[in-house]
Amino acid sequence: MTFKEVISLYRSWENQTLVTEFLLLGFGDVEEQWLLPFLLFLVIYIATMAGNILIVVLVITDHHLHTPMYFFLANLSCLESCYSSSILPLMLANLSKGGQGTISVTGCMVQYYFFASLAASECYLLAAMSYDRYVAICKPLLYTTLMNGQVCLQLVAGSWICGFLAVNTVVYLMHQLTFCGSHEINHFFCDFNPIVKQACNDTHMIELLIICFAGLFSLLPFLLTLASYASIISVILRIPSSSGRKKAFSTCSSHLIVVSVFYSSLMTVYMLPKTEALRELNKVFSLFYTVLTPFFNPLIYSLRNKEVKEAFRKIIAGLDVFQRKQGSNFMHS
Repeated sequence: MTFKEVISLYRSWENQTLVTEFLLLGFGDVEEQWLLPFLLFLVIYIATMAGNILIVVLVITDHHLHTPMYFFLANLSCLESCYSSSILPLMLANLSKGGQGTISVTGCMVQYYFFASLAASECYLLAAMSYDRYVAICKPLLYTTLMNGQVCLQLVAGSWICGFLAVNTVVYLMHQLTFCGSHEINHFFCDFNPIVKQACNDTHMIELLIICFAGLFSLLPFLLTLASYASIISVILRIPSSSGRKKAFSTCSSHLIVVSVFYSSLMTVYMLPKTEALRELNKVFSLFYTVLTPFFNPLIYSLRNKEVKEAFRKIIAGLDVFQRKQGSNFMHS
């Protein structure tokens, strides 16, 4: 680029109004019908938080759940609570205003940082959980040695740290961008592509960087998860009895469902062509991994898991006994 072109570009930027806040368009103007979607997503958010927090409490309080599998599950539930909270509160606030709402450029960057960091952490945590199931089914005699407390702690800490370190560089470069012209983001939250699309600067470097990071922090754990389940399925198919196969598969079926839903929706969103015609469809699929996956995870693990259901029954029974004692003490007093 010549010196004159640089000066011309700089003057064109000067003539444009710099954007200090974005308008999130959400799912369009629902000013008259905002109450129904607001109540729907409010119920989903409350149920998501309650379900995931309940799983964390059950794992902490019930000593029968103090195993590597449930340690990973408690961390996944904690992550899903944070993940959902990075999207839904702002979405609910915008719905209450008629479906659209403004957010500062800095606020948008902060939301993207937490969303992307938690998504990357979830990819690695799901890979760690699949490795745990691989060792349990394929190397059962070595399970207690390979999946000791220190290894589990390292896998979980590595998942959280990798996720948050992954996005630091991208968000730093995004913060250097200048936004001008249109301030509308056609999405219900601040995602990478809608933000970068508003930039006046050349974004080729940051787009190339996000492709590299996507391969490192989402494709790599996906391939590790895929390799784990390929080995698991191979071992299960070699089990001679049908009851043995069913029992082995039941230990990983819940996690396999979660992985399938999360990655299928994630890949659909980011592999769809970025065209105007598919933009609304893109937002619908985004709902699956940002809103519905954290909502369904506690249901999947609790409904398909006898140990979790048993731990829940113990808590209910304990509360019932406590209430009876309190009532008895009140009557005597």
